[in-house]
Amino acid sequence: MPETVAHQTSSPPRPRQLALALDHAESFAREDFLVGPSNEAALALIERWPDWPDRMMLLAGPQGSGKSHLAAIWAAQAGARSIAARSIDVANLPAAFATGALVVEDLAERSFDERALFHLINHAREERAFVLMTARSAPAAWHIAVPDLVSRLRVLPAIELAAPDDALLRAIIVKLFADRQLPVDETLVAYLTARIERSFAGAQKAVEALDREALRLQRPVTRALAGELFREP
Repeated sequence: MPETVAHQTSSPPRPRQLALALDHAESFAREDFLVGPSNEAALALIERWPDWPDRMMLLAGPQGSGKSHLAAIWAAQAGARSIAARSIDVANLPAAFATGALVVEDLAERSFDERALFHLINHAREERAFVLMTARSAPAAWHIAVPDLVSRLRVLPAIELAAPDDALLRAIIVKLFADRQLPVDETLVAYLTARIERSFAGAQKAVEALDREALRLQRPVTRALAGELFREP
């Protein structure tokens, strides 16, 4: 009889686990705003409205410092509409001020129509409307071509948000993990606080990186994983 040859069938390779970039809900409610020395003056300004030193105010601070969160808290209080600075259009100013209050988000040098912003400020003054602007830096050092806009921005009262202290940074890290429904312990929080960039944006990047790596490796988010990911060279 012919010899029977047994053929072994190999199992198909397991598909590689991919880390999906999922959006995570971020609450802009007042109760979810974390307060510390770096932002308490800005929060106090928002909460004392309409008793402001001027009807137009500027919040300045680095990326992720809480400007948009504070603007959202104020918008809810004041019934304000919101507009991105790059989208300011003279033709739409009456509609923008329909409620008598307006948030202008993300002012940055050379990123907006200077004449449109000049008209927006004038319109707000004429209508006695409240305006809250946000920017990463105060406009005093910006190069602005419209002279009349320079004078208006220089007298705009500004509140600056600074980098967080240790206590606030730890609270931010815990909240960012909680937003992703990821339980963490004190050792991980302490490890990250001592090693990541001391900023809100740095905390966001670290939490995102850990979440992505844990999903890729199918491991829990732990101090050990953080040590592998953020090990010193």
